[in-house]
Amino acid sequence: MKTLRLALLITAIATFSACASTNPNLTPLSTTTTLTAGWEQHFTIEWAAAEQGPNTRRVSGYVYNQHGETATNMRVLAQALDPTGAVVGQRISYVLGGVGGFGRAYFDVPNLPATPAYRVSVWDYTWFQAPGQRFP
Repeated sequence: MKTLRLALLITAIATFSACASTNPNLTPLSTTTTLTAGWEQHFTIEWAAAEQGPNTRRVSGYVYNQHGETATNMRVLAQALDPTGAVVGQRISYVLGGVGGFGRAYFDVPNLPATPAYRVSVWDYTWFQAPGQRFP
């Protein structure tokens, strides 16, 4: 019985240690552009960069949903690129309210460094499903 309790205690400590060491503010690697491979089959993005301050830009635009299902919890990744194409700044921002089926939704990513080029991609999303619906 003592062995079982000791094993449970060790498992609990290991689990809590792993959770405590997880950093919620992790940023993606510069080569990573999405958590959801194949997003281009479901969505298109239209965006533009605008001056926000002397050294910062705001990237904003629309995500268009090519399917009839609603995408919720959607986030976009905007990356600022230097002249060689290297990422010098990046931010992830929510698309508030998600994107309805065959619809579009506005997004805004502020406080990116002023650079000659930017890249925007869908970072992640979840398909909304009512009971009994199938995944697209």
